[in-house]
Amino acid sequence: MADDDPLYPPIEPYEQGMLDVGDGNLVHWEICGNPQGKPALVVHGGPGSGCTPRARQFFDPARYRVVLFDQRNCGRSTPHASDPAADMRHNTTRHLIADMERLRTHLGIERWLLYGGSWGSTLILAYAESHPERVSEIVIAGVTTTRRSEIDWLYKGAGRLFPEEWERFRAGVPEGERDGDLLAAYARLTESHDPAVRERATADWCAWEDAVLSQEPNGSPAPYSDRPPAARQALVRICAHYFSHGAWLAEGALLRDAGRLEGIPGVLVHGRFDVAAVLGTAWELARAWPDARLAIVEDAGHKGSRTERREVRAALDAFAGR
Repeated sequence: MADDDPLYPPIEPYEQGMLDVGDGNLVHWEICGNPQGKPALVVHGGPGSGCTPRARQFFDPARYRVVLFDQRNCGRSTPHASDPAADMRHNTTRHLIADMERLRTHLGIERWLLYGGSWGSTLILAYAESHPERVSEIVIAGVTTTRRSEIDWLYKGAGRLFPEEWERFRAGVPEGERDGDLLAAYARLTESHDPAVRERATADWCAWEDAVLSQEPNGSPAPYSDRPPAARQALVRICAHYFSHGAWLAEGALLRDAGRLEGIPGVLVHGRFDVAAVLGTAWELARAWPDARLAIVEDAGHKGSRTERREVRAALDAFAGR
């Protein structure tokens, strides 16, 4: 690999499939790296982003057996949330935890390292606190726990920094709902059978998300709006579905129950200037989880940076030999 490139070269999966997880859902999975290597699971963000080939490149392919999967209704999993006929009732945090366990069993893995960020960190923590005996280590880039306080900051509080853009986001729902639960209103709009309504809600949501990240120097200037139409619609529909329900988690539960992670080594990598997921949550988690180390990256926000990628790869390299 190049000296200035913190990632490993691109790699292709050697095995993949569709796992029947019930309720008419098929979850896509793939494996790359060394079939005899240390098992690791990539838990993508969003919720609803789907996996990307780039996620494979954080792992030493000679030492890791890397599993990636697309969470329900996104990526290559079916049915896809861009189809209004796809039923979201069977897509909750509890369902995703069960899917991860079913996939682990299907692949014959006893314990695995978990890697992910943003929403992926919430799902990692929820899974690990439910099944700590199945987790060898954890590496998180961009810590969230999806508390309602965190959701309120992202979809309302950050409007103090971007008041004009937030007013446009607020104006995206019917007038009578603008002073109520905006996320519930967007969730209803993304469930509409009128494609024009869904497309408008999707565009308004993505414009707000892009605005929140607009001051970061790294990555795409429009990381949400630039996605292909079907992927964009699935992402927004699933995000609104999860966040309007507080991810079906009791407020503060993941921090409250962090003691269940005792004995699991962890590395938390977080950008100092992450406006979407502020540093305080990572700080709280590191204090509640004695086996975790917090690495604050001074040149990164939510979209990361080369320094952040280097920190993540170093953590994964260090855990590869355990």
